[in-house]
Amino acid sequence: MTGPSSPKIRALLVDDQELVRMGTALTLDAADDIEVVGEADTGESAIRRTRELKPDVVLMDVRMPGMGGIEATRIITTVHPSTRVLVLTTFDVDEYAFGGLDAGASAFLLKSTPPDRLREAVRTVHSGEAVVEPRITRQLIDHYASGGSPHARSRSAENVDPLSQLSPRERDVFGCMVAGLSNSEICKTLHLSPSTVKTHVNRIFAKLHLRDRVHAVILGHELRGQGRAR
Repeated sequence: MTGPSSPKIRALLVDDQELVRMGTALTLDAADDIEVVGEADTGESAIRRTRELKPDVVLMDVRMPGMGGIEATRIITTVHPSTRVLVLTTFDVDEYAFGGLDAGASAFLLKSTPPDRLREAVRTVHSGEAVVEPRITRQLIDHYASGGSPHARSRSAENVDPLSQLSPRERDVFGCMVAGLSNSEICKTLHLSPSTVKTHVNRIFAKLHLRDRVHAVILGHELRGQGRAR
């Protein structure tokens, strides 16, 4: 959690159902380090409110009248790259989760997620990591490893091993990320300090042109399928 003098995480809630927004707002406002700064009920209003309020994290519904949450996510993450989007879905996995990942979302959670886990997910996403329900993660990996993403297909066609850009230690960290380890778990596994792990992770993202850990996991599984990753 943030310290006493740290600014609160600014959250924008996007859902076309007012009761859902109210419940989510109560859940997040119960945390000392999270502040709901605004609400929106359509994709269009989400884009406008993001521009006005500059939230740290947007909690995005998928199915809304007019512009849906996927297209709104794509625009927000493109125009406001520092804003993280957490997509909330009703079902374990569907085509919306796949589209949301391509659109730049950093997290996928079920709307039935317990309050404590939702608050922790907002903190995790704000810190630059990704959060995906385990069941959705498996489906995403299967989907993209089989060529379900344009990005996956373009990478598969390349002959150059992207991991050749990484140092030996960065490859170790990348392997841990692909295995689903958090930064703190990587610290324990590789006997590195938190700051060192964070530096390695950021360099990996930059070198491999990855937005977050979800994309790192998918790339790792693609490369394993090609016999390029350990």
